[in-house]
Amino acid sequence: MDIKGRTAIVTGGTGGLGGRLARKFAEAGANIALVYRESHDKANARAEELRALGVTVVPIAADLSTPEGIAGMVERTEREFDSIDVLVNNAAVNMWIPFSDLDALTLDIWDEIIRMNLTGPFLCAKAVAKSMKADGQGRIINISSGAGLRPGGSSIAYAVSKAGLIHLTRCLAVALAPEVLVNCIAPGMLEETRMTANLDPEFAEQSRQNALLKRAASKSDVADQAVGFARTDTITGQTILIDAGVFFH
Repeated sequence: MDIKGRTAIVTGGTGGLGGRLARKFAEAGANIALVYRESHDKANARAEELRALGVTVVPIAADLSTPEGIAGMVERTEREFDSIDVLVNNAAVNMWIPFSDLDALTLDIWDEIIRMNLTGPFLCAKAVAKSMKADGQGRIINISSGAGLRPGGSSIAYAVSKAGLIHLTRCLAVALAPEVLVNCIAPGMLEETRMTANLDPEFAEQSRQNALLKRAASKSDVADQAVGFARTDTITGQTILIDAGVFFH
């Protein structure tokens, strides 16, 4: 699919990875619905930077942990743009809880992480699916994590939410074919993101050293792959791991 002039929703648009994703899509000529939760000033500043690339960018505040917030995001995007062509489910939360500390992983924390990282992307995909299918094409790109492919990461809840997102990708690919293609990216640890800022520093450094390349994964590589998934016409239901050589999938 040629994404120039089309509309891409990027959730978590004020984060380190979200900003890189939005920029790569804007550089490819896509108009951007830049979705954020609370960082109003940062969202407006980022939108202004992206508009310099010659595309339309609309910051949209939305709480994606609620059906009402997701419905509002989609309604606003449909008002501002002619169509919704690409959805990048990037927004997520995490919290550092060692796997062995089961008592610290309370039901409230479990519910919050699962709701934001798995239920939210499902509801976002469901909210855009009808119009995408009616238009005859669409792309949904889920941002999972290497933690979804092996037992690791910031907490058990985070790992399980990201594993669920990988299988949700496969299931949605079946449900929405042939008009809508659904794919997933599983990044390893990334520098300068909220997810990494919430990690134990010793764990983060160990993650770097465990990589064959002895460094974190690249946000630009993740964003380039997202644009590639938006452009593809024959790839669906797939997950690609980008982690500088930690886990071989």
